[in-house]
Amino acid sequence: MGGATALGLKRFCPDAAITVTARHPETLAKYDGKGMQATLDNVAAAAWADIVVLGVKPWLVKEVLEPLLPELKGKLLLSLAAGIPGTQMLEWTASAGPEGVYTVIPNLAIEIGESMTFASEVTGTPATRKTVLDLFGAVGKVQLVNEKQLAAGTMVASCGTAFALRYVRAATEGGVQLGLYPAQALEAALQTVKGAADLVFEHGTHPEQEIDRVTTPGGITIRGLNAMEEAGFSNAVIKGLIIK
Repeated sequence: MGGATALGLKRFCPDAAITVTARHPETLAKYDGKGMQATLDNVAAAAWADIVVLGVKPWLVKEVLEPLLPELKGKLLLSLAAGIPGTQMLEWTASAGPEGVYTVIPNLAIEIGESMTFASEVTGTPATRKTVLDLFGAVGKVQLVNEKQLAAGTMVASCGTAFALRYVRAATEGGVQLGLYPAQALEAALQTVKGAADLVFEHGTHPEQEIDRVTTPGGITIRGLNAMEEAGFSNAVIKGLIIK
């Protein structure tokens, strides 16, 4: 997610100076020639930056963060690691004096400027909130939520990318069974999902209103919907979101 975030921010905030760090040189190879600095030195990168983004797994946050603390005073710290309580982040960073600390959960579509990002403030100011909203608003949509809502946002939007694409895969397989070539079925499934989402955004409607427009009494759409519900479609989606 850290890599996708760096690529997306560089693409859609071209004036931003971005330095990417990693433990291994081969990890940094993909950023060569993309207008970003690349280094193995986290501390040097943090010393240079105004905004420090921790794009590591949750169990690595403390290990990576501790050497950076002397460089965080007056800066904005953004953690992309889900599941770490705000109280814990506050404890780890209190001595450093950052201007703001936020947990930010984008999804993979940030790379193409279409993320659905959720951000939760651990500590900050109106100015830092604006910075976070402007930054991630440039690469999709962003919502500032309280910490209790962050887990829900992660499931719906971050994990949700995989869930949505699993539907696309299933629809593609069904299309092939019905007689389409795989490439035809995949294009049709992807464009249909994209078009359906754009339709709801454009009209500002509830999804069920658009469903009603295409569901003719006695027609094949309602038969398909009922067959999916009989197989547990909605229930399976909800269970997938709330699984522990």
